[in-house]
Amino acid sequence: MRFRDLKKQKKNQQDTQKKKVLKYASYPDRIKAFVVDMFMIYTPILYFIAYVVMGSKEEFQASQLAPLIAVSIYGVIYAVLIAKFGQTPGKKAYMIKIVDDKTMKNISFFRAICRFIMFLFSTTILLGLLTPFYRRDKKALHDIVCGTIEIETKEMNAL
Repeated sequence: MRFRDLKKQKKNQQDTQKKKVLKYASYPDRIKAFVVDMFMIYTPILYFIAYVVMGSKEEFQASQLAPLIAVSIYGVIYAVLIAKFGQTPGKKAYMIKIVDDKTMKNISFFRAICRFIMFLFSTTILLGLLTPFYRRDKKALHDIVCGTIEIETKEMNAL
């Protein structure tokens, strides 16, 4: 085999190894992305339900069904964005993408809904939000259960 061919082969192997190295999304960036999503997606939903559908803030606060509907609408929008693009507006702003932890591809709508429900559960018990501090791959409880991972997209142009 010629030296030039060996050099090309070695370069190709190095490129594939670089692609396999993932940079997990940092926890502060994940929190910031969540806050951005709350303001960009959830707040308009709350405003619409409280003032257009219910008529006033007091009616919204008196209702038990209105907050449930607002969270459900947010969950569906969140799942559609994650299934289609792998990102919500907040995650896109902080260059974070949610992918399957084995195939590195976007997850299905059903898995995105399950991930959202598990997120609600894990925030309720607080244990799920503390797990990234004790894991090398920084997975939260909802990521572990649904088989997903949040990675930075800066180095993921090839995927």
